[in-house]
Amino acid sequence: MHQTRVLGVRVDCVDMPSALERIEQLVDDGGPHLVATVNPEFVMRARKDPDFARVLESADLCLPDGVGVVWAARRQGCDMRHPVAGVDLVQPLAAMCARRGWRLFLLGAAPGDANEGLEVNAHSGAPDPSHDVETLHRIHDHHPDVILVAYGAPAQEFWIDRLKNRLGVSVAIGVGGAFDYLTGRVPRAPVWMRRARMEWLARLVRQPWRVRRMAVLPAYAIKVLRSPK
Repeated sequence: MHQTRVLGVRVDCVDMPSALERIEQLVDDGGPHLVATVNPEFVMRARKDPDFARVLESADLCLPDGVGVVWAARRQGCDMRHPVAGVDLVQPLAAMCARRGWRLFLLGAAPGDANEGLEVNAHSGAPDPSHDVETLHRIHDHHPDVILVAYGAPAQEFWIDRLKNRLGVSVAIGVGGAFDYLTGRVPRAPVWMRRARMEWLARLVRQPWRVRRMAVLPAYAIKVLRSPK
């Protein structure tokens, strides 16, 4: 699988079909495997947080989540056109699990999420170690093959890294706020905005608190432009 580095962070050159194919291979191989959804905020945090950089480097698949990562990866020779965002990955992944007879578990889901269009097991949990015993008990009870962790970055990636050898799952994926969008609690941007690669603007309008997180984007763009191709 072709891969590149965006400001030092590995990104795999995959589109949605090839990402799903790779995840299917990882499940078939048995676990544990970490799949990371790399966006510009991940890249910038990894540059100043060696532990987070280590976790991303250990991932078995680093998906290009966001137009900023796709743009930077294409500058490095990656042949891809569209992001593989966590929110867009969940439903085709659930369909693949259903087809293969694999169990899917949602961690960090609010009560009722598993009944709102996602026929899977779910638990809210929390990333703090004080919740580990109950969370692991819930997971082991259901024997999932794939677990989606929605604790937000970097908590979800650190949680997976800390417990991956105790989960008993083949693949664990951090999906951020994907469940909120899939259940409709947070509306997604109109289709035309997504096609125009402006979904970030709609998110900022609906969730103004994101402005602090997005403040890294100008610095990210400048660093990418200054980096050698």
